Amino acid sequence: MKWQGRRQSKNVVDRRRGGATGAVGGVGVVVMLLIGLALGVDVTPLLSELEGQGGTTQLSAADERAAEFVAVTLADTEEIWADILPDQAGQRYAEPALVLFSGATQSACGGASAATGPFYCPADKQIYLDTDFFVTMERQLGAGGDFAAAYVVAHEVAHSVQDQLGILGEANRVRAQASEVQSNAISVRIELQADCYSGIWARAASRTLGTVERGDLDEALNAARQIGDDTLQRNAGRSVQPHTFTHGTSDQRERWFDKGYQSGDMRQCDTFSVQRL
Repeated sequence: MKWQGRRQSKNVVDRRRGGATGAVGGVGVVVMLLIGLALGVDVTPLLSELEGQGGTTQLSAADERAAEFVAVTLADTEEIWADILPDQAGQRYAEPALVLFSGATQSACGGASAATGPFYCPADKQIYLDTDFFVTMERQLGAGGDFAAAYVVAHEVAHSVQDQLGILGEANRVRAQASEVQSNAISVRIELQADCYSGIWARAASRTLGTVERGDLDEALNAARQIGDDTLQRNAGRSVQPHTFTHGTSDQRERWFDKGYQSGDMRQCDTFSVQRL
């Protein structure tokens, strides 16, 4: 992916120099995340408790590079969706802010940590991302490469697009009134649509921005496969339990990303009206 020296978004909020990074970061965060995945335990409360115990953190060159990469990728999503959303949905695109943190921080949707992974919070319209997640993807999940990391950013931006279209709010309203199994099933459809929108972003990045290089698409598709619910459960030593899925299987995530990439059409990403995902 061609990203060095390109325009960076002004919508990045960097919280990494605060107390959270002094308490637990780097390898420690990765280890805690893997423990949580293996045991099915959310370790966010522990990370949040540690948040205030450290001092100011000195960021490494790799940390600074990751922040620059995220800012460039976010800028690309802004340029792409500023064209696509008015053209295909008749609506102006509102750029979300992206909060960088390390270890743990707070959002309007609750605690954010490496255990929760990157997420979009509709309550404050912001994306939360610990760049150590990129390390986890590469070293522990087998999903390395800069375009794989860009796919993660694009996926969370896609949730902002869903929010702006009213899709996310309506889906979450229905989820709140549904059983746990039904809620999980709706969550899968939300996530797969975000994967499809991410594919639309990748297509535009390739055809209009010219930033996609040979092998980049394979990196994104591999990332989609490696973070499927069935693969994560299997790799954590747990039995695969479809009724607990919240993001979709590896096959589904890869297929819907590719559908967005091949079509470039938001109408093809309607995961809520299809019977077979």
